[in-house]
Amino acid sequence: MTSRIRLGVSPLSWTNDVLPDLGDNIALETCLTQAASASYQGTELGRKFPRTHAELAPLLHKAGLQLASGWHSGFLAERSVADEIVAVESHAGLLRASGADVMVYGECGCMPGSHPLDEPLSLSPPLNCLNADEYARKVSVFADILMDRFGLKLAYHHHLMMLVEQHHELEEFLTKTSDRVGLVLDSGHAFAAGVDLAQITEKFGHRIVHIHLKDVRADVLHRVRENDLSFNDAVRAGLFTVPGEGCIDYSPLTDFIARSDYQGWLIVEAEQDPQKEEPSAAVSRAFRWVKSTFSPSLSAEETAQ
Repeated sequence: MTSRIRLGVSPLSWTNDVLPDLGDNIALETCLTQAASASYQGTELGRKFPRTHAELAPLLHKAGLQLASGWHSGFLAERSVADEIVAVESHAGLLRASGADVMVYGECGCMPGSHPLDEPLSLSPPLNCLNADEYARKVSVFADILMDRFGLKLAYHHHLMMLVEQHHELEEFLTKTSDRVGLVLDSGHAFAAGVDLAQITEKFGHRIVHIHLKDVRADVLHRVRENDLSFNDAVRAGLFTVPGEGCIDYSPLTDFIARSDYQGWLIVEAEQDPQKEEPSAAVSRAFRWVKSTFSPSLSAEETAQ
């Protein structure tokens, strides 16, 4: 990629973070080696990654990969900013020590039941279930502290089954929060939740600090909606696939990358069953698709691969 855009891959194609049986038999070293062999520059954290810099750094160095980011399950909808800072300290320190400059934040507060990702998608908590102004203030303050103390940009993840999911919720959240609150633009979650990529990139493009590229299988999405399946059931059914192999129109994102000064990662991310979709082959196809689709933004060296 050009110096301002780097291409990475999520370990979710090898090992699922939430469903322990999906990829539990795949070694972390296999994931890293295959990611590097497919020509990716970096990866995000996954559940099998060591959580100290001393252990993680040699593994990444051996594979020739950079650490792009890592997910933090936040609860600012339910707890104070001070408590959230205590909860994130070790994770944020690892990200910064490992060279990442972005932290992905997923809001896990207000989710239904004791196992919310097993609940029907219709039970997703709406943003108006709490005081959105107060919530936005807390996230904004948290983002300030995260940057000032750790040098990390907060990348807020709009997500199925979480407070900020649908288009109107994402617009309201971004309008109410400060510009220091960045956005993970996730193509798969956006499409499944009815987020208009063209409108978001046009109005809030300056807030996008991280991008997840995954696709959606239209037939599975229809079945998920018709049967009100849970998020985990949707993943097991194959809702998500690598970019270029589903029904998403990526032109708003390619246009955004071409016309903006976006500086950051494009992360290929697809929660799939590795027994049904062989990880190395899937992410290699995705790399070729991204290289072709985003070719105007690629360097001569990258397009020659």
